[in-house]
Amino acid sequence: VEIGANSIRTWGLDQLSDGLLDEAHEKGLSVMLGLWVGHERHGFDYDDPVAVRKQFERFERAVRKYKDHPALLVWGVGNEVDLFYSNTKVWDAVQDIAAMIHELDPHHPTTTVTAGLDPKEVELILEKAPDIDIYSVNTYGDIANVPANIREYGWDGPYMITEWGVNGHWESPTTDFGVPIEQTSHEKAVSFDERYDLIENDSRYCIGSYAFLWGSKQETTSTWYGLFTPDGHSGEAIDVLQRRWGSEPENRAPVLKSIEMNGKSPLDNVYVVSGDLAEISIDISDPDGDRLSYKWSVISESTDKKAGGDAEKAPPTIPGTVKKNKGSSAVIRAPREEGQYRVFVFATDGKGHAGTANIPFYVTPRPADAGPARGIEFKSVQLDVPKR
Repeated sequence: VEIGANSIRTWGLDQLSDGLLDEAHEKGLSVMLGLWVGHERHGFDYDDPVAVRKQFERFERAVRKYKDHPALLVWGVGNEVDLFYSNTKVWDAVQDIAAMIHELDPHHPTTTVTAGLDPKEVELILEKAPDIDIYSVNTYGDIANVPANIREYGWDGPYMITEWGVNGHWESPTTDFGVPIEQTSHEKAVSFDERYDLIENDSRYCIGSYAFLWGSKQETTSTWYGLFTPDGHSGEAIDVLQRRWGSEPENRAPVLKSIEMNGKSPLDNVYVVSGDLAEISIDISDPDGDRLSYKWSVISESTDKKAGGDAEKAPPTIPGTVKKNKGSSAVIRAPREEGQYRVFVFATDGKGHAGTANIPFYVTPRPADAGPARGIEFKSVQLDVPKR
């Protein structure tokens, strides 16, 4: 609210249990209230009439409970139910829920959210779910194509961009060892700025958008999507949103443009021999001249990557690998075990803001003839020996 936001969205009813609607109203925020329609990929069977009916009745109770709340803006009937699915009966269920909402609550519109934009899904929603008033789409790198495509695919009504922001991990460049490359915090800010223009330029049809994600989460990495770091520092993208929403930040986040390891960028496919030293450096500045503090770490590449934002376990930090923290550069010793890793850096300004970056690298086995990596670093000392 302080930076100009006026609405939030939820995914499911469980998010309302701690008085979220009341708090939103007190702060002047409207809410896109999500009804989490079951996903086929999570085991929901739309050929099971009992399960479908129970879901409908649960949502019917929720609509009766919340329809008159002053914070309510729109009903979100399902989020990405089209992701990895085959049973199109889900749209029949969406239609039944939307029709029920119109009957019980004629004062609030309905929407459903798809994962990206596909002509088949637009066709199915038009055909099977005519009680959907607004089309909503979660889109990232493909956002520039949405205004033209949504009309080409047949939707001529209003739409919303209900998730947007940085490049998705599935659409980012990858290293030759198969790891997606994350944007630096500055590159993310540039993406937000450019993509806001794309949304604003189609305001005749696009009636609103929700930037993703107001918080932090482990999804591929701990920093990929969050507008905040895991410990609550805001990044440069927040500054962009504040400007776009009408005011200038009093103090701005550090501008972290790039990261290199042994002189190589993430696109250069960084390999390091087990036990060898490597130097990492970043291009960073602070627009307010604030003194920056730096935290460096080496973290294993995630092995618990999911789809559609499902919960992931955070990979372990490798202890003892950061040998020198020199501020905007650091020296690490490559882990002993072969595999994929990332070096992360968090640069904080003492004012609640941070610049972030990481660079993926691959540890290769130490050649048999290379000798052991030294566990300690020796320093030469000049001894003055008195003459006899």
